[in-house]
Amino acid sequence: ERGVVYSTSSNPTTASNKIASGSGTGAFTCNLTGLQPNTTYYVRAYAVNSKGTSYGEEVSFTTNEKVFATPEYVDLGLSVKWATCNVGASKPEESGDYFAWGETTTKSTYSWSTYTYCKGSSTTLTKYNCSSGYGTLDNKTTLELSDDVAAINWGGAWRMPTDAEITELREQCTWTWITYNGVNGYKVTSRSNGNSIFLPAAGARMDIRLLHAGSSAFFWTSSLRAEYSRNAWFLGLDSNNSEYFVSNFGRDYGLLVRAVAR
Repeated sequence: ERGVVYSTSSNPTTASNKIASGSGTGAFTCNLTGLQPNTTYYVRAYAVNSKGTSYGEEVSFTTNEKVFATPEYVDLGLSVKWATCNVGASKPEESGDYFAWGETTTKSTYSWSTYTYCKGSSTTLTKYNCSSGYGTLDNKTTLELSDDVAAINWGGAWRMPTDAEITELREQCTWTWITYNGVNGYKVTSRSNGNSIFLPAAGARMDIRLLHAGSSAFFWTSSLRAEYSRNAWFLGLDSNNSEYFVSNFGRDYGLLVRAVAR
């Protein structure tokens, strides 16, 4: 067997990420996909035969930083202004990107084993924890701007909404399930000035799967569920019951983000 191995750490092995490219001698190529933006990777060719495994010279490269389009906003007459599209999207009907709570880049697998702020499980949290049963305590209940994907990628006054701002959106707007440019979702219309935004039903990511696209969507807030610190609050949309709701998910899920600005 032959191919390449790669990792974000030096000297990757076949226990790291591996892409096989058949067998035999001679030149070969491998395509690396699903890489994170603005990240340094280390790559080595490998070959396996009856004598064991050998590796080629290590090379490294850094991926380009992902460019997020800065959106326009809509004034709904609320305490904050709401972006016209999701983080990672350029149009209201586009899903944009999915993020674990407090992470600022996308990834291929959404689980506790890949989550930044734990040691591999929901009971080994290393940041944003108010309960000793879930790991290291710091009693932080709101994402810092350095962990806020909207603030990091859009800058300026942009950030993720708080649970209170989501509640304001729910209570002071009219919600109508519609199809907009071929995409299901909610039209959210201000009761005070008639302006509106569209929230697409783009589902959520768990492990490597995309769930409920077209019928539901889930948008993170920046607020932790303090008494159950493995979870954070989100806004949910559901066509099955024709309703919207606020609930909480495990922070390792990949959800959408609709940002706000003052």
